[in-house]
Amino acid sequence: MTTTLTVTAENILSVNTLEAEATIDRLLADWQQHEKQVQFEIVFPREAMDPRELSEIAEIRLWFIRLDAKYPWLPLLLDWQGGELARYVAMLVPHQFHPKDGIQFNPEALEIFVMQKVFVLMNWLQGQGMQGRSRVQGMTQMLGYELEDEFFKVLGF
Repeated sequence: MTTTLTVTAENILSVNTLEAEATIDRLLADWQQHEKQVQFEIVFPREAMDPRELSEIAEIRLWFIRLDAKYPWLPLLLDWQGGELARYVAMLVPHQFHPKDGIQFNPEALEIFVMQKVFVLMNWLQGQGMQGRSRVQGMTQMLGYELEDEFFKVLGF
């Protein structure tokens, strides 16, 4: 069952993540039931002539940076198939948007993001008493990275 977190302009402009935190904290009690089920609805009015994508608006990005600082393992809950993982990454990783080609991430920034999430997610999952290698490999594949089992063994995961 999909859970939608609505983020309003008021939340964004005040960098207030409390409503989202309340929902995420509730989902955390049984997080595996909500794995890959969370979506964001961003309500942020713009001028009709504003060509920017939501991920190109600094205030929205700042809100997501704050949320990610509180819940760095949140990618596990996002609806990957529905595009939420890519949209979330776009909020946190420098990129350019091309009308024809879509989002083009800065390659080095994306690589740093992916590796940081690998460490965070593997540590968090181990803390939950879970084997996380396949989950993390699935996430990195969605972002264009193929991590072999040997890589995880070298790191002690």
